[in-house]
Formats: sequence, structure tokens, C-alpha cells
Amino acid sequence: MLGVIEVALGTIICVLLLLGGLQIAIAIGIGGLVTLVMHEGFASLKVLGFIAWGSLNSPTLSALPLFILMAELMLRSGISDSYYDGMSKLIRRIPGGLLQTNIAGCALFAAICGSSVATAASIGGVAIPKQKQEGYDIAMTCGSIAAGGTLGILIPPSIVMIIYATFTELSVAKLFMAGMVPGIVLTAMFMLYIAVRSLLDPSLVPKVPRDAPGAFLQGLRQTGPMVGLMLLVLGSIYLGIATPTEAAAVGAFCAAIIAAVVRRPPLRAYFDALMNSVVVSASILFIALGAFLFAYAVETTGITTALTEWVVSLDLNVTVFLISLFVCYALLGCLVDSIGMIVLTVPLLLPILTAYHVDLIWFGVILVVVVELGQITPPVGINLFVVDSIAKAGIGAVIRGVLPYFVLFAILLALLMIFPQMATWLPSQM
Repeated sequence: MLGVIEVALGTIICVLLLLGGLQIAIAIGIGGLVTLVMHEGFASLKVLGFIAWGSLNSPTLSALPLFILMAELMLRSGISDSYYDGMSKLIRRIPGGLLQTNIAGCALFAAICGSSVATAASIGGVAIPKQKQEGYDIAMTCGSIAAGGTLGILIPPSIVMIIYATFTELSVAKLFMAGMVPGIVLTAMFMLYIAVRSLLDPSLVPKVPRDAPGAFLQGLRQTGPMVGLMLLVLGSIYLGIATPTEAAAVGAFCAAIIAAVVRRPPLRAYFDALMNSVVVSASILFIALGAFLFAYAVETTGITTALTEWVVSLDLNVTVFLISLFVCYALLGCLVDSIGMIVLTVPLLLPILTAYHVDLIWFGVILVVVVELGQITPPVGINLFVVDSIAKAGIGAVIRGVLPYFVLFAILLALLMIFPQMATWLPSQM
């Protein structure tokens, strides 16, 4: 009983600090410290050094800063602008015009970037001004960018999947591959929705002008560098030629070469890419440190074992348990960002999922899909604010545009529940 009180107090303090606006890494760390001190006294603080070293000295996490650097080089060099322009030449004849380019552009850019926010900001910065000028419906434009940006944490490489793999000790490569088919299916559903909506209401989309001669070949030339980089990184991981960390290192090096050859950015762009990679990586690793501290504190109280036994004693059907979990995640997504959701819940859920014999790779994909919803869930869905900061159309228009995509997310979740092979088949072939 005492362990429950200690964990409850630590959790309440953590939630209050989060609601007060404190950074998630500090809030989780303080909650863990309070729990640890209450349970074992101040002498327990001597383990902090071991926790810090054991949690961050991880081969899995070593891929994180390299993937971030690869994305930053693409962003800072201006490759994303050229890429979007080339993508529009390839697919804007599909019903929906440049709205289709938003989704396809986000999907392929996500395969380089790994971050929803960076994907939405990069593609949105290019697409939104152009589509406003050409007369596209602003809600449709903002909705396609905000929802398309979420593909950044499902289509590999995914920062969220790396964090999940760290806590579950799963293969990052297999998690990456598990997200491929669901990511492609979700992209196809987004594009199908836009096509149907545009055909039903042509006023949403202006008439697409005729392409200039050679536009298709020019589009291939503009998109080629990023597609080639994506195939190099993901292909080397799938074929077992390179580990995710090695593939990320090669990808970052090739991104620098591509930027130099294609765009010739100033040295300042490379410096900014390096500096921002350090800042973003450090902030994510600091969150991981706080989460490991909290998880260790909770583990010492024995509450995880008791919680597992209690949940199993309820004799819930696995499907009912998972659906209940999805509802909780949807609510949590209104308050905490994607990484925060992972680090707060996975350490507690892991023993329960193991007791239910849930495939952790399959659950990882399910979890990422639910976390994606959190990126566009009002009031704190971060992609909503990123897109609104570019569009200046009001948060209401962004929310209105993104609501239909919630239905598509629900359909994907149902498909994954009915056909788990969507997530498990590709990793099993590695």
C-alpha cells in the first residue's frame, strides 16, 4: 500500500509540474526523485550516476543524433524546397492537385526526417504560401499538412520508435520495417480521401494548369536525391548491410554531400544544422534520462508487479484491454507530446503487455499510430500550432481541416487489430 502512495504522489507532482508549464524532462525527473526518496530515503540518491550512465550509454540511442543531423542538413540546405517543387510536378495531375503533393511530400520527407514537427514545418513552409496564393481551401491545405506531418513518426526512420526500442530493448531495425506497410497504407488513405473530397467538391481545389514540356523529367531530377538517400538508408538496414546507427551515419554524410552538390549552401547552414542537432538530441536524451529515473523509482516500490497482477486478475479480453489503452492514450495526447507519452507509459505497461503475450513490435506500431493522433489532437497537438504559425489562418481552420483524418487513423487501427501481419510480416522477413 505504501508503494502505491509513493508512486501516486510522485505522479501527481509530475502532472502538476507539466500542467504548470515545466519542461517534461524536469517534471518526470522530479517525480521520480520524490518517489525514490520517499521509498528509500536520501541515501538512494547515490544511484543517480549509475542510472544516468546505464540509461544513456545505449547503442540504440546512438542513432538518434545522426538521424536528426541528416534531417537538419536537408532542411537547412534548402533541399526540401526543391524536393516539394519536384514532387508537385510528378503527382499534381491526381484529383486534389497540390493537396496530394502535401501528403506524398510529407510521406517521403518523413523517410529522411523522422520527426513530425520537422516534416510539417518543412513541407508546410513551402506548400502553404503557394497554395494560399493559388486559391486552395485553407482548411484542406492546413489539414493535409498537419496530418501528413504525423507520418514522420510512423514511416522510418522514426525518433519515437528509437525511444520505444530503448525502453523495450527491441531491434530498432525491425521496428523501422514494421512501420513501413502501415505508413504506406495510411498515406494511401490520406490521398484517397483528398481525391474523393476534391471530386465531390471541385471548389476546394483550383484547376491545375498544363505542365510545361519536360516537367515530369525535371520532377524526377528534383526528387531523385532525397529518394536515393531514403533507399540507401532504409535498404541498408533491411538487407542487414548496416545497423540503424551505421545507416544514420552514412545517411548524414551523404546528406551533407547532396546539399553541397545540389544547393551549395553557405558554411553557416552546416553550422546551424550541427548546432540544432545537438540541441534537439540533448533535449530528447534529457527526457529519456528523466524517464529512466522515474521508471527505476517506480520499479523499486514493486508497484509494477502489483499493477500487472491486478490488471491480469480483472480477466479482461486482450482486445478490450487494448481498446481501453487506446482511449487513455487519446486523452493523454491532449496534454503531453509524443515522446512524453512514450516515456511516461511504456515502463509501466511493459510487464502488463508481456503478461498478455502481446507482440511488442506490433504494439510498438499501434502505439506510434496512437501517438500520431496526439500530434493533431486539440488543444496541444503540436502539429496544429506549427501549421497555424505558417498559415496564419487561425487554429480553428487547422482543426477543421484535420478532423476527417481522425476517422482514417481509426480505420488504420482497426486494420492493424484485425490484420496484425501488416506490422509483423516485413520484420519477419529480415
